[in-house]
Amino acid sequence: MAEHDQHEHGSELSETQLRVRALETVLSEKGYIDPAALDVIIEAYETKIGPHTGARVVAKAWRDPAFKRALLDDGSKAVRALGHESRVGDHLVAVENTPARHNMVVCTLCSCYPWDVLGLPPVWYKSAPYRSRAVKDPRGVLADFGVKLPASTEIRVWDSTAETRFLVLPMRPPGTEGWSEERLAQLVTRDAMIGTGVPKRPGEAA
Repeated sequence: MAEHDQHEHGSELSETQLRVRALETVLSEKGYIDPAALDVIIEAYETKIGPHTGARVVAKAWRDPAFKRALLDDGSKAVRALGHESRVGDHLVAVENTPARHNMVVCTLCSCYPWDVLGLPPVWYKSAPYRSRAVKDPRGVLADFGVKLPASTEIRVWDSTAETRFLVLPMRPPGTEGWSEERLAQLVTRDAMIGTGVPKRPGEAA
């Protein structure tokens, strides 16, 4: 269930990447897809849509108390104020982690997810085991992700729907006083914004 980063090394492509490129070429040649439109979609997911967007939102909330209050009061409005317009964002609710409460997001019916701020959902988020266990045994699920909370910490599970999506505002790591938003954003992981992880510590930032 853990999040893993994959990197390409040199110019070598995996068998899967080669198959995808071959399929793209065939579909383009047959006129089923427009390469230019495909490039626009890819560019959007690389630069405008994805967990880096959510990370910037979290980092701003950590540094700006007024924005944090606005985010918790109306997540959709606060995110739009940063220039992020999205249909999904119309129903975005931010929930804050504290020493007393840890929040975790699941979609028990399907895979509703705030993709506009977190990108595409991870495979495990859509899996039946996660969707069922997150509600029945949230502490056990968190342990599977390597997150062990004090017994006194309340765990609240939020069920995402087509009408309402959730973004977890994780606790700011200690030792980051005076950091810029850009630097803070490097500590924010996708899993931390779902609630199945915690932010990186200062020494772990890439």
